[in-house]
Amino acid sequence: MTDPIADYLTRLRNAISAQHRVVEIPSSKMKQEITKILFEQGYILNYKFVKNEDKPYDTIKVALKYDSVDNVSAIKCLQRVSRPGLRQYAGYKKMPRVLNGLGIAILSTSKGIMTNKQAAEMKIGGEVLCYVY
Repeated sequence: MTDPIADYLTRLRNAISAQHRVVEIPSSKMKQEITKILFEQGYILNYKFVKNEDKPYDTIKVALKYDSVDNVSAIKCLQRVSRPGLRQYAGYKKMPRVLNGLGIAILSTSKGIMTNKQAAEMKIGGEVLCYVY
């Protein structure tokens, strides 16, 4: 697999389109940080990092968030921006605005994985991993 972040986002998109409540994803440190950001921003209901003895890799269990009235997901779109063949960087002065400020961009910075708003406050730029709204 050449792009594990794209695989992570695709698994989430597929689970949302199939109306699953929980999705299990192979874990890495970057995926764990992205999951924490999605939880802090209110896009997912809960998450759990699971250590597996029977599998060669650890997993992340993500409980997806849906509206109780019309059963619509809290995540409308997950879009991968920076890819292995085409990296996209943003300085703190030219931070991307997602859906006119209603969505978030997740960045990989020198201080770790964070949202575009956190990076702008700290005045640091980085690689734009994905857009979420």
